[in-house]
Amino acid sequence: MPDYIIMMFWNKKRWFLFFLLWEVFISCNNGNPASDAKITPYEKGKEVYDRTCVACHLASGKGIATTFPPLEKSDFLILGKTAAITQVIKGKTGALIVNGMPYNNIMPPQGLSDEDVANVLTYVYGSFGNIGTKVTAADVKTVRSTLH
Repeated sequence: MPDYIIMMFWNKKRWFLFFLLWEVFISCNNGNPASDAKITPYEKGKEVYDRTCVACHLASGKGIATTFPPLEKSDFLILGKTAAITQVIKGKTGALIVNGMPYNNIMPPQGLSDEDVANVLTYVYGSFGNIGTKVTAADVKTVRSTLH
């Protein structure tokens, strides 16, 4: 067989192998060449917020007057991480005062993993003019272990 035919097949095999490996790389990263390890807890928290919280608390975090309390500059969040974590895990029924305004509605338990609770609260604490507290999955696990 002539050398140029052998080289032609060899080059096709190399390209095929290159594209095959590239497809494996892309599929292992869910179609995103950027690794999930580079996504911060804040960014993950925004994703959780957008799919779980935004319907009631709105994208602005302002909530809906007399119905859903604001997360924007919320004095409730200043009470500490434990209160916020408990609220997300257990939900809340009944009266609640936030920024001097009464709210009396239902927030159902969110059914989120420890990591999702930590990320969404890290996002909320770091957004809407709040104090920037970081919440970890270990914090959530500790609070969850004390709840019945």
